[in-house]
Amino acid sequence: MKQYLKLIVLTLFAGSFAAEHAYASIASGEIWRDDRGVHINAHGGGILRHKNTYYWFGEHKIEGKAGNRAHVGVHVYSSKNLQDWSDCGIALNVSNDPKSEITKGCILERPKVVFNEKTRKFVMWFHLEHKDAKPQPYSTARSAVAVADEVTGPYTFLHSLRGTPENWPINFPEEMRNQFDVKDDYYHGSASWEEKAETHQRGLAVNTCFHEGQMSRDQTVFVDDDGTAYHIAASEHNATLHIRELNESYTGYTGKYIRIFPGRYHEAPAVFKREGKYYLISSGCTGWAPNAARSAVADDIMGEWTELGNPCVGINPGNNMGPEKTFGAQSTFVLPVTGKKDAYIAMFDIWSPGNAIDGRYVWLPIEFADEGFYVPWKSAWSISSFEDMEN
Repeated sequence: MKQYLKLIVLTLFAGSFAAEHAYASIASGEIWRDDRGVHINAHGGGILRHKNTYYWFGEHKIEGKAGNRAHVGVHVYSSKNLQDWSDCGIALNVSNDPKSEITKGCILERPKVVFNEKTRKFVMWFHLEHKDAKPQPYSTARSAVAVADEVTGPYTFLHSLRGTPENWPINFPEEMRNQFDVKDDYYHGSASWEEKAETHQRGLAVNTCFHEGQMSRDQTVFVDDDGTAYHIAASEHNATLHIRELNESYTGYTGKYIRIFPGRYHEAPAVFKREGKYYLISSGCTGWAPNAARSAVADDIMGEWTELGNPCVGINPGNNMGPEKTFGAQSTFVLPVTGKKDAYIAMFDIWSPGNAIDGRYVWLPIEFADEGFYVPWKSAWSISSFEDMEN
């Protein structure tokens, strides 16, 4: 009886909170509460719009440093207006089976969900590191796939994989191929970052991983207008981004892929399309510490990419960090807002590795110019500030 009464009280509290605390604006870096009054737990996430509702998927963190590993799974929330969010529960649970690849204590990062119009399945991709990875925690470097019949799940883990084994990048010169007699000593050598970057520019890691498949760490998924999907991931020990075409079910690769910015150490990729051009937001590689954001543009997602520079403008007054530290945050996703003109939201995470559950979110509207785009800091802004599309 006491538990029943407690449930009634919690339900009434949640309903009261949702009614009284509807958000009039997006306040980046602040605690952002769901319909129950709890800080949203969807870190490193992405958003899928399905049947006029937005679904936000992200890493469920727990308190302390332990929260940097997966103890629960992938959380999902829903919203009609992108400002008020309802808790829809855990979309993908980690396993209690120690033999499972996604056993409790693994590293499960940056989940992204897309809908496959042909199979009518929801497909989730995420970066996976096995719990007992050797020689160091991030040496698994795999992507993983889960599927569901309903947008909020439950999602069923299918498999993990390395990228495109036995295939060369389509933009990989012939003279760089078949260097199997040259050892990639990344983990065991004492080379400087500059020396390592030079080996990646020569494609040694591609050769080292040719048979097993290419590495995948920070990642995202993008579905183009024609329904073709692409997996974008930090590869080659994080030194080079790979863009890989997915198969028709979106659960694996076709074997077609390219390398972009070899040896430049991009991670945290977020890709979007506007007026026929493809844009990228990413970051440098400095672990949990923030660094300067990067941007790039291409006329073809599998074509030539050109770096544009740091798109961030302004200062986050909460931590006094500006463009040189991406407001203290790191990119995770870019969301096109349906029904609004030229409306794109750049999503970032302010990581809190000492107490993972306290990570905050930075959502900012993208502004466009002839030479690219900008992400200006706004302490508070509303979705209504985007102009409605003409009918």
